[in-house]
Amino acid sequence: MLPVNLIPVIDVARDQVVHARGGIRDSYQPLQSILCRGSKPLDVVEALLALHPFTTLYIADLDAIEGRPVQTAVLQQLQQAFPDLNFWVDAGIRRSGQLHSLTQIAPLVPVLGSETLPDTRLLEQLPDRDSAILSLDFMEQSFLGPAAVLATPALWPGRIIAMALHRVGKHQGPDLARLQSLRSAAPLAACYSAGGVRNADDLHDLQTSGCTGVLLASALHDGRLSARHLAVYR
Repeated sequence: MLPVNLIPVIDVARDQVVHARGGIRDSYQPLQSILCRGSKPLDVVEALLALHPFTTLYIADLDAIEGRPVQTAVLQQLQQAFPDLNFWVDAGIRRSGQLHSLTQIAPLVPVLGSETLPDTRLLEQLPDRDSAILSLDFMEQSFLGPAAVLATPALWPGRIIAMALHRVGKHQGPDLARLQSLRSAAPLAACYSAGGVRNADDLHDLQTSGCTGVLLASALHDGRLSARHLAVYR
């Protein structure tokens, strides 16, 4: 059994990292972390890499997700400062033109969030299974996005994220049932879990479930996942 891939997340709004809780973005406040002072993206990422040698960073550009311009300067600053990191970026992509523009900013892998997809056309236009990642977004039992996206696994790229927005930052544990459902729908896809991880036991449960990787934030910044816990997954 391969170790689960650990991917830290930063949610960026107006050039600072905020603490995501429950998917209610209007209530997000600047990040307070035991790992660093302040909430500047560069400082937060430096602190995360001091905690553990992560190889991939997930960036949620909340400005772009909500329809404002992409935070280009932040993305370029981070890529220049950490050229060895793999960047996964959700910037609220809705159209093929936006997808092209995003990939010109810096070397990154675009994440297509189902909540901002208007239909299935962008998935149909992907050149190959590795050119993007699909985040299948859920709020409680509701799927956020076009029903056809969820109902057509044949259109999904080779990497998918089971995004439980209602569990983000809420200490409720990962949604293992949802994860298994999506893995069954697309058995050849690499499936990543997002939302709810509380501790090392949750990481173990995700690994034994066959999850490829897990997105992490709150449990890193409040110390429930320490360097000792993470070292197992190197």
